[in-house]
Amino acid sequence: ALYQFTWGAFCDWYLEFTKPILAGEDQAAQEETRAMTAWVLGEIVHLLHPIMPFLTETLWRHLAGEGAGMLITAPWPQARGAGDAAAMAEMDWVVALISAIRTARAEMNVPAASEIAALITDCAAPQAEIIARHNEQIRRLARLSAIARPDPAAPRRAGTVQVVLENATIALDLAGAIDLDKERARLAKEAAALVDELDKIARKLDNPQFITKARPEAIAEQRERQAEKAAALDRVKAALARIGG
Repeated sequence: ALYQFTWGAFCDWYLEFTKPILAGEDQAAQEETRAMTAWVLGEIVHLLHPIMPFLTETLWRHLAGEGAGMLITAPWPQARGAGDAAAMAEMDWVVALISAIRTARAEMNVPAASEIAALITDCAAPQAEIIARHNEQIRRLARLSAIARPDPAAPRRAGTVQVVLENATIALDLAGAIDLDKERARLAKEAAALVDELDKIARKLDNPQFITKARPEAIAEQRERQAEKAAALDRVKAALARIGG
């Protein structure tokens, strides 16, 4: 739980979300963000201390100063009931949106450095407000050049793929970022290779001699490979469906 929070929530998401604030011009927001970051880091250092005593003592001296005493003698953190359920739900939705866009980019083999436009084709009012509030963070972390609503009268753009989320549908404009025909061919080839591998594994697992003579760990390994390849095939099929392949 500590690893997941420290690495996943604090380092991977929170610090990335704060960068535009710290690089901005709102001094009050910067001071509040720095204070919150320092407080959370202090709590993390306390909680990690029984597991990583030497490193956390060094970090504590840096955070609290030499006159603060040793971390091992400091009071254990107490829950303060500071959670905000609405804020947590909002940020969970933003993280899910960014993650879904990143997944679609990876499936479509979009170069990491390429910025693409996102079109809000369908979105409930609360989610539209969330996107507007966190527009800069979403664009930066999802590598988007813009997030906009298309002209309802304009025909649907060719070369877009949809990302469907709770109460929102986003179309990613891939025109110019990738060659869709080449991408369809690549994905189709990858799908065919995965089907071949799954057939081979299935034949092995359906062979009574293999099941009788093979070590249990060898059988378990084949079943694990089968599950991994099946999941990979599902991802490739989803990617093909996104681009009409």
